[in-house]
Amino acid sequence: MTRLGYGEEIRRWRVKKHKEHDRLLYARYSNITVITAGSKAEGLTCFLESDWDVLNALNSILCVEAGINLQTLPDDVDLFKMDTRVYPGHCRLFLDGQALRSPKAIINSLCDNGYGDVLLSSSLLLDEYSPRLFRPPTHLSVVHHERAGPSLPESIAGIHLDMVPSLRCHCPSILQRWAARPRHWPSPVIVQKVVSLGAYLTPVGCKNSEAKHMEWRICFNTGESELVNNLNDTQAKVYVILKMILKDLIKPHKKEIASYC
Repeated sequence: MTRLGYGEEIRRWRVKKHKEHDRLLYARYSNITVITAGSKAEGLTCFLESDWDVLNALNSILCVEAGINLQTLPDDVDLFKMDTRVYPGHCRLFLDGQALRSPKAIINSLCDNGYGDVLLSSSLLLDEYSPRLFRPPTHLSVVHHERAGPSLPESIAGIHLDMVPSLRCHCPSILQRWAARPRHWPSPVIVQKVVSLGAYLTPVGCKNSEAKHMEWRICFNTGESELVNNLNDTQAKVYVILKMILKDLIKPHKKEIASYC
């Protein structure tokens, strides 16, 4: 496995380079934070071995759990309260504080529920969201592909990216319940680091829900990557082999377990 490119040294190097790449993009784009996710963030695939999973977190929105009161909030940030009384792993978003100048895409995605509340529609935001928020250099060729769930796939200079719009989410009680579980792995230090990474909301509801167009999936992509990055060499290689068996031998027709859909 080491000779095939799955050794610990090259894996750590890939993780480092992808983090550097994300930091450079963060400095370039003011409206989004680009976060590499999936196997690329875990250092488990070579550059052209698989699609590049990317979360585009909108900087103009912050979502918080019910019961959390923020004393200060920038004037350019829309605040939404999470209502988790829906399908597990999902929530609805109620507008709690509007920015002085909300982006047009956000305004066009707001809905009145008829009871005086304003909610953010996941399906409308996905319709409004455009890959143009992520502008590659003009000399690179860009091909947009058909939407797949919450993903807006595109190819940039021959590299296929699955770009998913997302919202920053502050939900400490959900993460603390996970952190409080008895365990032998990972270490308490890593557990607290995962908690500190927070969560993200992606625009996809439960497929069996009648109100899925208003629901959001709670995701922990950065925390998941941190856990995988703390596997030892043997564990990481076994994990890669199991993924190969699933993809090339079992070949499931439906993806029952996924990070964001």
